[in-house]
Amino acid sequence: MAVYQSKNLEVYADNKWLEKETVEEKERKKKSVFADFTKKLFRHKGAVIGIIIIFLFIFAAVFAPWLTPYSYDKPDISAILKAPCREHIFGTDEFGRDIFTRIVYGARISLKVAFIAVAFSLVIGTILGAIAGYYGGVVDYIITSITDMAWSFPTTLLAIAFIASLGPGLQSVIIAIALASWSGYCRVVRGQFLSLKEREFIEAARVLGMSDARIIFRHILPNALTPVVVMATLELPKAIVIEASLSFLGLGAQPPLPSWGVILDSGKGLLDQAPWVSVFPGLMIMIVVLGFNLFGDGLRDVLDPNS
Repeated sequence: MAVYQSKNLEVYADNKWLEKETVEEKERKKKSVFADFTKKLFRHKGAVIGIIIIFLFIFAAVFAPWLTPYSYDKPDISAILKAPCREHIFGTDEFGRDIFTRIVYGARISLKVAFIAVAFSLVIGTILGAIAGYYGGVVDYIITSITDMAWSFPTTLLAIAFIASLGPGLQSVIIAIALASWSGYCRVVRGQFLSLKEREFIEAARVLGMSDARIIFRHILPNALTPVVVMATLELPKAIVIEASLSFLGLGAQPPLPSWGVILDSGKGLLDQAPWVSVFPGLMIMIVVLGFNLFGDGLRDVLDPNS
């Protein structure tokens, strides 16, 4: 009996050692995959340029109070419509407010709206796409029909329709962009689930008696996230442009909030007299959109299994 127990203990110890070794190998593989991903990403010139641009704008948004001595909403009658100079590198507007200061603070609004709206739309689209792709049948038909209807409308037009019922303001812009943008994620996730749910490891999970929720969120979804992450990265600049467009039309941020769209709107009647009021915020929108697009393209190339 003692020998039998001893053998069992030896076998148990061997199994625990093998289990420990397997865990260590998994951790080592994860680190190796992450290191390989990082190396590929930083070898991609476009991605590196995009990361630098995004970092600079996020840095400016976070440290805005320390980057400029001026207030974004306090008028200065003595500095009305000053051209770019040493004191005001981007010039001033019709109220004497420093354009550089308003652009830096405006980065906070644009990035905040973009990140929150894209996060909400990603969650909505991912959940609906997962349900449609996994269960199929009538559920898939209903969700796909709604998705196709939402997909058929231009995002900006659909966002304007939502704001018409919600009223102007930043919260309304975030909700409108999220409700207007989820359909793309839904289509992508649904396609991934339709492909992955027939794989052998999913069949094995069903045989083992795992619940649908565990199969969806533990086994299928992590394998379907790569195209979703890339899509979200490319949707961020789109959200920034939509926010600026809605603010330009008076449906988003309201003055004196320094949204880039609000600044553009205030400068549209001053193009002959003070073009810098509109040129610099328009330039910032172009640069930040370029940065996110470069990073998104680089991320797509790095995560491509055929690369």
